[in-house]
Amino acid sequence: MTNSGRYSIFIRPILYVVDLLLLLLTTHFFLSQGLKNKIVLVVMWVFLSGVLSFYGIYRFTKITKVIALITRQTAIFILLLFTYFYITKITIQIGDIFNFLFFLYMALVVWRTSVHFLLKKYRILTGSNFKKVVIIGSNQSTKRLKEFFKNQLGYGYRFEGYFTDSFDENKKGNIKESFNYIIENNIEEVYCSVKELTNNQIKEYIDFCDTKMKVLKFIPDNKDLFKRNLTLNYYDIIPILSLREIPLDDPVKSSIKRVFDIVFSLFIIVFLLSWLIPILGLIIVLESKGPIFFQQNRPGIKEKGFGCYKFRSMTVNSRTEDSATRDDVRITRVGKFIRKTSIDELPQFFNVLFGSMSVVGPRPHLWRQNEIYGPKISKYMVRHFVKPGVTGLAQIRGYRGEIESREDIVNRTKYDIFYIENWSLLLDFYIIVQTVINIFKGEEKAY
Repeated sequence: MTNSGRYSIFIRPILYVVDLLLLLLTTHFFLSQGLKNKIVLVVMWVFLSGVLSFYGIYRFTKITKVIALITRQTAIFILLLFTYFYITKITIQIGDIFNFLFFLYMALVVWRTSVHFLLKKYRILTGSNFKKVVIIGSNQSTKRLKEFFKNQLGYGYRFEGYFTDSFDENKKGNIKESFNYIIENNIEEVYCSVKELTNNQIKEYIDFCDTKMKVLKFIPDNKDLFKRNLTLNYYDIIPILSLREIPLDDPVKSSIKRVFDIVFSLFIIVFLLSWLIPILGLIIVLESKGPIFFQQNRPGIKEKGFGCYKFRSMTVNSRTEDSATRDDVRITRVGKFIRKTSIDELPQFFNVLFGSMSVVGPRPHLWRQNEIYGPKISKYMVRHFVKPGVTGLAQIRGYRGEIESREDIVNRTKYDIFYIENWSLLLDFYIIVQTVINIFKGEEKAY
């Protein structure tokens, strides 16, 4: 049997690319616009799709929702099109615009509905592109959800069993046993019945799934839920609450951030590092023999390791896994300056260009710090849901450098999670500007 949906990440980008091709083709045949206007229309479409969450489609999304999204996107896009033509004084026949609208709309509907049904058939016939799930609790609601998973194979969920402290002859085990089962069997999504769990058990599942990077969802009942930013979706007629929505899970938003990362990193590399590397490299080598750059393996997105680059600011030593401390004797004279001004971090823009880091995001920690803080600090591992950054929200708030107390790592984690859950391009710009201001002001923990 094919492994779970490792190809799912390509579905939305493919939808995105084909949609743009359909837009360009219908524009070419019915509006006869030049390259400049076609680029403007593409930018308008991309912008609108981000605002309207046009690509917020999941395996459980109904076909009626898909068509509704197409209708809304196309209708508002046409209004923007009319506005653009009016401002630029482009003359287009009304008949051509209606033909453009009709064929674009029909092409999108046929294409999207075809993909929707073909993916369902593909999952049913091959057993591929599935997610392994377990349900915590045994009651009428969880049994309905189990039947949905069993009968609606086209949605791509593989039900692995119940876990409950109540009597149920079909259960896999009790709630305590579920944690090991989830890890050992690579369960991807956990569905908890709120009715059967205490507040402490709910908190335990939240902390566990955050630490192990599992998707946690809730089956609500009539109880008052603890106050959280929960997102309500429906699997058929079954209400499901998602614990966390991450903006950068949207391929359009993540693509926008990636384009920004590439442009910004190229700017820094071409206009700054191109002349700074030979000059600073010579100074580093003259003071202390060794390489110009220091590379260290650190955990990145989904805790996958990558080589993080820096200008070498210390003498060559065997304690490469230890982070710098105040008055660290390993730091050279030039090292003190480049660390104080954060110049030592600039080579990480190569990491950004190559895709292992982003300009803004949670700072990459040492593997040893993950081992220490992962089990102890609530939601610490959520930091790995996005790419690490050259700078971040926690850093501009004063939580950079050496971790001297529990308060340091707790607050750093809180700021990182706030950034992950509230990402926007405007927030990235703010963090970058504030980082530059802090460099010129000087920071107490920059050593």
